[in-house]
Parts: sequence; structure tokens; C-alpha cells
Amino acid sequence: MALGFGTILGVGVTLIVIAVVFPQTALLSRRMAQPVFVDDLRTRLSLAGMGSVSVSAFIAVSLLVAALVGGIVHAAFDIIVLSLLAALASALSPAAIVTWRAHATRRAHRLLWPDVVDHLVSSIRSGTALPEAVAQLSEAGPDALRSSFRSFAHDYRTSASFTGALDRLKGELGDPVADRIIETLKMARDVGGTELPGVLRSLSAAIREDSGIRTEVDARQSWVRNAAKLGVAAPWLILFLLASRPEAAAAYNSPLGVTVIVVGAAVSVIAYRFMLALGRLPEERRWFR
Repeated sequence: MALGFGTILGVGVTLIVIAVVFPQTALLSRRMAQPVFVDDLRTRLSLAGMGSVSVSAFIAVSLLVAALVGGIVHAAFDIIVLSLLAALASALSPAAIVTWRAHATRRAHRLLWPDVVDHLVSSIRSGTALPEAVAQLSEAGPDALRSSFRSFAHDYRTSASFTGALDRLKGELGDPVADRIIETLKMARDVGGTELPGVLRSLSAAIREDSGIRTEVDARQSWVRNAAKLGVAAPWLILFLLASRPEAAAAYNSPLGVTVIVVGAAVSVIAYRFMLALGRLPEERRWFR
């Protein structure tokens, strides 16, 4: 008994020491323990302005919406397979809306990052310390980003850890461009040197060029996305109109009718994803997540 108690106590003390001495390792272990989709969903919720909503609550709401819509469709048309497909689409629709809002936020922020970098360059050249230069963005930065940098400033002043505050800022922003800027600042903080303003100016020019190209191509490819949405919605609107007739509902409840609806759903999803792939620009990957 004493040996077992001593072993448990020793393991507990060892874990506490590791968490205190190597906080980044402990933080990384907690992150690795979480599924990737949970981390991605949390980032998208934050970008969509729903950072206070937990992942479990979001999933619960999605399931509730699926049950509600599925029940309404089944009560209106009395077609089991159509009700199931409606429930599945409704369960995925909140995630689709959050993803759309997150992408819209990233597109809007992409135009703001060059101004952020220019302000950092000006602050550094005037002799401001790097942490204070980043904290000043809470007042002098673009309006859409001030709340995130305000959180960084509070985090840095309470923890006195510049790298840790940057890591939390990086997670809150959830933007590949922000990753590049933050990793550059972390490297400059760790390595030192006088080349940081020049590096940041080059990074600002690259971001502006990339943003201009993406904006132009995105505008030209918008017709592809609109055609995909119209092509997917049209046959299902016709199906709902036909399903309102009792004889059509009986036909769609037969094995052949179920097969037709399921195959049609599969073809719609494949065609929609293919059309979106044609009109989508490759997204930048996150850095050192």
C-alpha cells in the first residue's frame, strides 16, 4: 500500500514539474490529444465571431436542427429517405455557414495585414520594443483586428511571456498570413538582429501582391460557384414540388424511388464539390500549428 501510494505521488509530482518547467511541451501534448477537426472547428468559430460557443454546444445545436428539419420534412412529405437527407443536410448546414463566415473574415483580413506590418516596421524603426510594438496594434491597428491585439496586450502584461502570448494570438486569429507574421516576430525575438524591418517590408510587399492576385481571380471565378449552387438547387426544388403530390410520395417510398433519390444526392454532392474545386484558389496552410 505504501509503495503504491509513493509511486502515485512521485508520478504526480513529476507531471507537475514537467508542466511548470516545460509549459510549451505540456501545451503541445494537450493540443495533440484533441482531434484535428475539433481544433479546426474551434478556429472557424472564432473567425466567424462565435468564439464563446464551445464545440460540444455547436454539435448539439447542429443535431437539434437536423432533428427539427427532418421531422418537418417528414410531416410535410412523408418520404423517409427525403427526411433523412434533409436531416443530414441540416446537420451540416451550421458548419457550412460557420466555414463561409470564417472564409469571408479571412478574405477581409487579408487586405489589412500589410497595414499591420507597416505599423510594426514604423514602431520598430522608432525604437519601440517588439512586444510593445505588437501591443500598440490594439489602439493603432485596423479596427477589425484591434480586439485580438487587445487580448494579446492583456495576455502579455499578465504572463510576461511574449512567445506564449503570440501563440495564443496565433490561435485566436487562425489566419495563415498571421502565422507568417507571428513566426517572423518569434524568430526575431529569439535570434535577434537588425534585419527585422527589411524582412517585414518584404513580407508586406509579398502579402499585398498575393492579396491583389487572389481578389482578382476570386472575382472572375465567382460565376463558377454561382453555377454550382444553381445546378445543385434546381433539381431538388423540383423534387420537393413533385413530392407534395400523394402519388409521387408513394413512388418515392418504393425501393426504386429510394434508389433514385440516393443516387441523385450522391451525384449532386460529387458535381457540387467538383464545380467548387474548379473555382477555388488553393488555400495557404497554417504554419507550425
